[in-house]
Amino acid sequence: MMGRDDKDQQWRMHGVRVIPGNALDSNTAQTPGMSRAAAVNFARVGAEKIWAGTVTIHPNAKTGAHHHGPVESVIYVVKGRARMRWGDTLEFIAEAGPGDFIYVPPYVPHQEINASESAALECVLLRSGQDPVVVNLDIPAADNPEAVYWVDNIHPHP
Repeated sequence: MMGRDDKDQQWRMHGVRVIPGNALDSNTAQTPGMSRAAAVNFARVGAEKIWAGTVTIHPNAKTGAHHHGPVESVIYVVKGRARMRWGDTLEFIAEAGPGDFIYVPPYVPHQEINASESAALECVLLRSGQDPVVVNLDIPAADNPEAVYWVDNIHPHP
């Protein structure tokens, strides 16, 4: 039978984990034009179903087109202005700012762009799996992407 001291030790070593912002691991899958760093993954904290970290895109920079296979991604914009392009020829475009969330479904070709010429774009990234799937693509980009807005029964078209 596990005693109180054993249980306390179990929780101490396998309970809540705080990962300091200055202790992230950049040894993770990368895409040209951005820098990813892992905070939460199996190797660092034992996470089995999610991956979390940060992504920084330098001023006036953009990533190459890529997708993440079967993995879903959520990007939370902390600082700056994100311009996202997606589709077979990156024919769709939308922007997000601080406090906005971006959802990227599995296998969707996309490109992240820093819309600012002078400030870094800083985001938090969450993925639905542990595999560091990044499939970099060489696809032609549409000349005039179509703007897409969040529209539903309480958010009308701007």
